[in-house]
Amino acid sequence: MSERGIERLERLFDSVRSQGRAALLPYLTAGLPDAETSVLLFEAMAAAGADGFEIGIPYSDPLMDGPVIAEAGARSLAAGTTMATAFDITSRVAASTGKPILLMTYTNPVLHYGIEPFARDAGASGASGLIVADLPVEESDPFRAATERAGLGMALFAAPTTSDERLNLIAAAQPAFIYGVATLGVTGERSSLSDRGRVLADRIRAVTDAPLVMGVGISTPKQASAAAGGADGIIVGSALVRRVLDAENPDMAVRSVGAAVEALAAALRD
Repeated sequence: MSERGIERLERLFDSVRSQGRAALLPYLTAGLPDAETSVLLFEAMAAAGADGFEIGIPYSDPLMDGPVIAEAGARSLAAGTTMATAFDITSRVAASTGKPILLMTYTNPVLHYGIEPFARDAGASGASGLIVADLPVEESDPFRAATERAGLGMALFAAPTTSDERLNLIAAAQPAFIYGVATLGVTGERSSLSDRGRVLADRIRAVTDAPLVMGVGISTPKQASAAAGGADGIIVGSALVRRVLDAENPDMAVRSVGAAVEALAAALRD
């Protein structure tokens, strides 16, 4: 029997915990700048030391994302990326790298596709987990049930502003991992990080031993290293997406992103 996505995810978190470090899970938008280059970018990140990936499914109304990732989504959609394209990219990246993939999207695209079909097709594509950025824990039951049936893990979000009562509710839902929001606001690069993310990590650790992945605002190797304290994984998105948007051609994008991920991976292994 083949390994389920959730089992790949659990194996990753067990592995990095045994090594005393956090996993590097870089984000890029599927289909940016085109489908073929998108696959090459993820393969380059794998070669540079990424432990897994967050693949964003482009959406026209990305409420949690700042201008860089919003622009990436708009360009990807303009290039013809569809849900089927995103699943195909996921399948190719999973097959060529063997690394866990977290598919990131929003509630409306999943509802439009159908919760059960989406979870089924995500699992069939080789994804290991699902991140639905605007899904509150109170409305997550059908999503979590569908992902469980599909053999996927599902994330739930916690922010520095999350109350203790709500944090307990998130922990009780037993997500595959908790996505800790390191910096308030939409996604985007920050010149510095406050200690609010570290305080959040401590609060989460006090109520659950579920894997914790920190993201939002983490931009540099130094910031990734700092945010890794108490976390099982780190997500870096906008800083990498910007390199793709700014690159003069696909080859330069692949080299630029690969170099950035290599530096991030080294920081998390020091």
